[in-house]
Amino acid sequence: MRIGLIGTGRIGSFHAGVLARHPAVDALVVTDTDGARAAAVAARTGAAAAGSVAEVLRAGVDAVVIASATSTHAELIGTAARAGLPAFCEKPIALDPAGTLSALREVERAGSVLQLGFMRRFDAGYAAARTAVRGGALGRLHTVRAVTSDPAPPPAAYLPHSGGLFRDCLVHDFDILRWVTGREVVEVYATGSDAGPAMFRAAGDVDTAAALLTLDDATLATATATRCNGAGYDVRMELAGELGQIAVGLDERTPLTSVEPQGPAAPAKPWPGFLERFAPAYEAELDAFLRVVRGEAANPCDGREALHALRIAEACELSRREHRPVAVAEIPAD
Repeated sequence: MRIGLIGTGRIGSFHAGVLARHPAVDALVVTDTDGARAAAVAARTGAAAAGSVAEVLRAGVDAVVIASATSTHAELIGTAARAGLPAFCEKPIALDPAGTLSALREVERAGSVLQLGFMRRFDAGYAAARTAVRGGALGRLHTVRAVTSDPAPPPAAYLPHSGGLFRDCLVHDFDILRWVTGREVVEVYATGSDAGPAMFRAAGDVDTAAALLTLDDATLATATATRCNGAGYDVRMELAGELGQIAVGLDERTPLTSVEPQGPAAPAKPWPGFLERFAPAYEAELDAFLRVVRGEAANPCDGREALHALRIAEACELSRREHRPVAVAEIPAD
């Protein structure tokens, strides 16, 4: 197969390496608004560098992987759909439900394929948790606790275009909560703090947030996130039921130190960031996409999944602003 890659920043560069060494990929064509960056990635991976998205499409690609700036995702999804090309796109489709729905309708009108990049669905720990929960190993699930903590804030210039902590970061927790439990979030109550670096206040964002989520079977979940976790990159999920309790993301690299006399010490090599922590999952999701393109598998994460997670994030942001519980039904679904 010939694959087009749009965007060669941090995650795009990683995807380029994965695609270039995949046995099903015969040729890779990459492009970026920064031509020099695209050329450097092409040279490193043995890909061809194109000067524009149009040039990528003229190269006769069989599918495209979209890893460009968030603001370009919806337009590029539409471009791929009109060209009849299957597309893999990093989250989000857009930063609001209206833009997301517009892109989804274009995909649906074209009858094309769109797979969203929620990589946690391809992580071994989350997959095992899903099996345990849905197989009844925990009995009735009553509590879920999700944690996402970045080791350091992103650049200040990133914040005004990120969509905020709920849409940019916690949206992964909202998606994986639905995927693991098989339940829908019906109500949220959320808050946030901008007491950290001043750039968050300047951007109208928060550096730390927490949400209480009620699922449709009355299971309670909490989801917390921060941009300022100096101990390292920490992503975990704890699931507690009447028969047992399990944890995802708890290993020798988890940046968590026990102060109990017999507890484990600080990790010698804590996770430094998301690419290291989820590298196998990123590879697995692209492998799944290539199998979808070849007609060997069903789409494991279509665009509607992004809409479901975004509606939860939108509800949390509304709750934070208005200091009240918000029903997810308040956020448009179509």
